[in-house]
Amino acid sequence: MNKKSLVEQIRVKQSYLCVGLDTDIQKIPAHLRHLPDPIFEFNKQIIDATIDYAVAYKPNIAFYESLGAKGWESLARTVEYLPKNVFKIADAKRGDIGNTAQMYAKTFFEYMDFDALTVAPYMGRDSVEPFLQYPDKWLILLGLTSNSGSQDFQQTEQKNGEMLFETVIRKSKEWGNTGNMMYVAGATQTVLFEKIRKIVPDHFLLVPGVGAQGGDLAEVSRFQHADCGLLVNLSRSILYASDDKDFAQKARQVAKETAEEMGKLILV
Repeated sequence: MNKKSLVEQIRVKQSYLCVGLDTDIQKIPAHLRHLPDPIFEFNKQIIDATIDYAVAYKPNIAFYESLGAKGWESLARTVEYLPKNVFKIADAKRGDIGNTAQMYAKTFFEYMDFDALTVAPYMGRDSVEPFLQYPDKWLILLGLTSNSGSQDFQQTEQKNGEMLFETVIRKSKEWGNTGNMMYVAGATQTVLFEKIRKIVPDHFLLVPGVGAQGGDLAEVSRFQHADCGLLVNLSRSILYASDDKDFAQKARQVAKETAEEMGKLILV
């Protein structure tokens, strides 16, 4: 999906909601677990319930590959089920040397047909460039993550006075453009968003951490740009709004309330 199509979906739905499909077999409602493919059935019902409000979906690959071949089958069925006009993100956080990166790109962009892939940039340019060779595909680099451990490396001060995450974003923005590269910026780190926007004022940011992790949607939304420039991800607060047979109905309600709040905050 190209930038124009993504922005159009945001405008049509008046929402920048991304639903994280971090589907845990131990947490889905018990009545689904006897089915041949409970992961896919859960995802299907979540997608059906939230599609009116979400512009993007983000399966966390670890929850699928941990189940072996069956998990990959559930993932493939999920991606195939998603409508063509939603933005599909593989949250895989890959990061390796160039020839290995080429294989990861082939897996997620050719075989799985995702629109975007999360990547760790810390091995440098040659580990990132293979992902940028695909037209209308996006690379989402880890910029400033929402976990407390981001202070261990990402927020350490460099000799030039910048924090490491600033140096990484400043350098990496040379490799792509606003139509094929986004950055992860955790919602629990909004005090540092000003620094990010000074470096990449026109790039999209994928923002985890709103909802269960405590990030504030209104605060995050201050960092929009002319094309909105945000995809705010909610996972647990939507997926596990209920552990009973009404899980899809409850998920829809959370997505609806979130999208309605976004509609009041959106600038496009």
